[in-house]
Amino acid sequence: MDKIPITNIGFEKLEEELKILKSIERPTVIKSIAEAREHGDLSENAEYHAAKEKQSFIEGRIADLENKISRAEVIITKKLKSNKVIFGATVTLGEVGKKKQISIPNCWN
Repeated sequence: MDKIPITNIGFEKLEEELKILKSIERPTVIKSIAEAREHGDLSENAEYHAAKEKQSFIEGRIADLENKISRAEVIITKKLKSNKVIFGATVTLGEVGKKKQISIPNCWN
């Protein structure tokens, strides 16, 4: 797999989201599924089906985040030295009398 560059801020956001999904969201949905099962017939149990759908989304997102984190190559943006506008760079745009700084993110930021 190819490594994909990401800023340290973007990487931390991915890790934080993964932590929340694993430690809060996943246990909550598992509890919701268990509670919904107690209501009997699952074929007509909307609460159960909604919880299973949410579980599917959470598990998919966890897999996606784990994949991204495993492929991430953290770029320290302060160390970038270039005359080109590249990912992670902060550039200054300006007209006479006006200046504005913007950062160039990648697709994960």
